[in-house]
Amino acid sequence: MYFTLKALARAFILPPGAPLLLAVAGAYLVWRRRRAGWPLLVLGLASLWLLSTPIVADGLSRLAERYPPFDASRPGDAQAIVILGGGGQRNFAPEYGGPVAEEILLERLTYGAYLSHRTGLPVLVSGAPAEARVMQATLSRNLGVEPRWIEGNSRDTYQNARFSERLLREAGITRIILVTSSTHEWRATQEFRAVGLQVTPAPAGVLSERETGVFRFVPGTAALGRSTAALYELIGEPARRIQAALGVRERFDPGLRHGAF
Repeated sequence: MYFTLKALARAFILPPGAPLLLAVAGAYLVWRRRRAGWPLLVLGLASLWLLSTPIVADGLSRLAERYPPFDASRPGDAQAIVILGGGGQRNFAPEYGGPVAEEILLERLTYGAYLSHRTGLPVLVSGAPAEARVMQATLSRNLGVEPRWIEGNSRDTYQNARFSERLLREAGITRIILVTSSTHEWRATQEFRAVGLQVTPAPAGVLSERETGVFRFVPGTAALGRSTAALYELIGEPARRIQAALGVRERFDPGLRHGAF
């Protein structure tokens, strides 16, 4: 129930859901000849347009990103690389004859593999059951990296940290390089540090100029996706602190309380 509520809240609070709901509510009120409908309709459509523009998406991403790019030539005393799931996958891709990661997840895996090749450090992948299988397959088949640990029971970042820490502790590992999307890196790092791991952030997809000139003002699905990811983290970090203070996640996850995987 907890994760279902989280998913529904995300769908209704973040774009494109929230702007579309405003627009639909406004259109309904206009149809009912209510004057209040026009502001809602305009606000919904205008916000959806703005959030779909690269200039707004990059501004939000800049607010959400808190770590600079990782210097792969200076890995410090890290003992392992942890790559977090998230960002989509195909459980069966006909062209590969098996599963494959998509877009955001592939970006994380590609960067994690790059760091593994550069540093020689072993890799742990963490995600939901199907997601973890896709991550393993993509890394080994496409990127030449065989994960040493596969944590496939996590449904959010909180569980990523706790379940991964158990596997790493068994191997005597307490210092990691953490790979996830740049906007997600701050919140993820806080979760992993909360379980006692020493974390070196290694954000993937760090903000850089993608569109130029007039195209920074032209809406597109890629920019909308970046806006959504950034807003999710800007909302998610305060929510994480509140839930940690109230013990909400422990209360709703008996598996964590009893140490079960």
